[in-house]
Amino acid sequence: MDTDLTAAYARCRELHREHGRTYYLATRLLPGWKRRHVHALYGFTRYADEIVDRTESRPSAERAALLTAWSEQFLAGLRGEPTDDELLPAVLHTIAVFDLDLEDFEKFLRSMAMDITVTRYATYDDLLDYMEGSAAVIGTMMLPILGSSDRAAAREPARQLGFAFQLTNFIRDVAEDLDRGRIYLPEEHLAEFGVTQEILERRVATPAVKELIKAEIARAREHYVAAAPGIPLLEPASQACMRTAFQLYGGILAEIEAADYDVFARRATVPNRRRAAVAVRSLLTRPGTPIEVAA
Repeated sequence: MDTDLTAAYARCRELHREHGRTYYLATRLLPGWKRRHVHALYGFTRYADEIVDRTESRPSAERAALLTAWSEQFLAGLRGEPTDDELLPAVLHTIAVFDLDLEDFEKFLRSMAMDITVTRYATYDDLLDYMEGSAAVIGTMMLPILGSSDRAAAREPARQLGFAFQLTNFIRDVAEDLDRGRIYLPEEHLAEFGVTQEILERRVATPAVKELIKAEIARAREHYVAAAPGIPLLEPASQACMRTAFQLYGGILAEIEAADYDVFARRATVPNRRRAAVAVRSLLTRPGTPIEVAA
């Protein structure tokens, strides 16, 4: 592997370690040759997200231009043109090694562009359309790297796991998203519980807000249930990683429940001791064992 490619993989790993604490821990349970490719895909998605989220002080047109310019570098790299980007060589190498579906990357970049101009979602179907590109495709991108005994059967659970993870983030990060002027909980769900944007912006967990969060957790768990059958279908060497990620992300929902559905008091995290215990338990679980979903 040439120096530039090695440096690109190292940069992706750095982004993953810095920003993806839960999934980074799980990824450490993968064989080394798989791990670097997961880092590459995480680096790609995180860097695009950084372009969108860390340039909020700039006009939307300028932010869109930055994302478009980086996307064009990526597309040029796919055509075999050289790139001096610090992480794209790793992403392009991973795509080539696993012959990843380029449509997944197009959908992802479309959703990132939506984040520049779309700040609310009227219905859950509208949110699912956004998450198709921002979350479901991450599952299908990862599937060839993780490997599966039946990729066709594992595909839909992989998509559902993407939905489950992202919904968990949306529920946990209501306050953080408000800081960015966004609300990812659909307006139809807010209306059902009599919650308005103004109520959320007070950052007080009223009874209505708590009922809203409780309902969103139940909805997220439906996606976890749909995702669970896919994990035993993965290659044995990948199952401990994904069992750990599955349980730790699901554990965030349990932490929110333990905090009486107050997503404003503190950011819900799984304690380090429990994180380590989940990782060890996943390593000791026989491959093929069905995964349990918290009630």
